[in-house]
Amino acid sequence: MANKRIDEPTGTETVGHEWDGIEELDTPMPRWWLWTLYLTIIWGVVYVILYPAWPLVNKATEGVLGWSSRGELAEEMSVVDQERATVREELARIPIERLPENSELFAQAVAGGRSAFQVHCSQCHGSGAAGSQTLGYPNLNDDDWLWGGDLKAIEYTLVNGIRAPGVDDTRTSVMPPFEGVFEPAQIDGLVNHVLSLSGKGASSRTGAQLYQDNCSVCHGTAGEGNRELGAPRLNDAIWLYGSSREQVRDQILTPKMGRMPHWSERLDPVTIKMLSAYVWSLGGGEEFVEVAEDSTVEVDEEP
Repeated sequence: MANKRIDEPTGTETVGHEWDGIEELDTPMPRWWLWTLYLTIIWGVVYVILYPAWPLVNKATEGVLGWSSRGELAEEMSVVDQERATVREELARIPIERLPENSELFAQAVAGGRSAFQVHCSQCHGSGAAGSQTLGYPNLNDDDWLWGGDLKAIEYTLVNGIRAPGVDDTRTSVMPPFEGVFEPAQIDGLVNHVLSLSGKGASSRTGAQLYQDNCSVCHGTAGEGNRELGAPRLNDAIWLYGSSREQVRDQILTPKMGRMPHWSERLDPVTIKMLSAYVWSLGGGEEFVEVAEDSTVEVDEEP
């Protein structure tokens, strides 16, 4: 205090200490800065009174307004749940084959199905639903369907699964193994004929005859497949387990037959309906055609 003096050039009092000839001026804070400081102190006191502020052992002080971020989140989630409940109620009422007629509801179903797909289905079919030939998981983006690709058929598959143990209505198809049944030369001829159905090779009379005698009853005379039996088409470029000569041979000798779980015990009907809508929307979905029970549908098979 004894060393304080008035700085002549500025007319400001010094703080009273000096170092190497350098002194510090005791310049007062600007008035606007002081008022800002006072206002922030007042604001802090008011905030502590109104909102949660001080942490305690089990919780924080609640504040006189009773507000909390948890409570706000719960209110927002309640609004979202109510909106979802309305959509789910509409989805539960509408028959799945009529769903595309309501474009807004269909879009919401596809969005919900996309989320459910990533949680429950992407582990096998991939995040983009492209499947895997190595593991025998089908590509859901193409238009090749073993049991039908309309909304009702997809929903039925999801509900009952494929070769799901203990499910009476599960999708089931069985291809017998031909290992040890034919001579190697006969197998070569049969492989050649199967590949020729999709334009991948040349057939022979022996191979064609073996196919007609042993395979056409399920796969069709021209390899068109049979959805009632779950027999795949052989005359297109889409192959579940690969299209190389070795892969076709292996499938004839020791056929692979995959499984898909039935989702009726794990997912509710509305979620299954949304999943069906999403899979149907990927690009290979087919229109639903209702056929009367007493009607007859004739199909012209290729020679």
